[in-house]
Amino acid sequence: MITKLTVWYNTKCPVCKAGIDWQRDRLLRAARAGAIEFRDINLEPDALSRFGAGVDDVRRRLHAVDENGTLSVGIDCAVEIWRRTPGDGWLARIVGVPGIRRIAGFGYDRFADGLYAWNRWKRHW
Repeated sequence: MITKLTVWYNTKCPVCKAGIDWQRDRLLRAARAGAIEFRDINLEPDALSRFGAGVDDVRRRLHAVDENGTLSVGIDCAVEIWRRTPGDGWLARIVGVPGIRRIAGFGYDRFADGLYAWNRWKRHW
């Protein structure tokens, strides 16, 4: 059974916001169904403190917590979002394969590092 997922992201990052906006229709259906909730880490900076994660951690990589209290970060978070998004389950299954997940995680982390540096340079806080 798939549990509800609460995703924290940085709404001040234009790329992060655009990614959510790009998938808005599918993500809204998932949100309306109670499968996903999106929250702005800038409004709740201590939301993930029990995991030792703060605002800068979420500005660097997506973070999510399911109803069981399991934290997902980076590519693992993306896979959990895709699992709950209508039409994206196939993507979660493919990227969830261990070897592919490792490669996708490497790519996600490099992109996230570059995006974080760009946001700091542009002062998108």
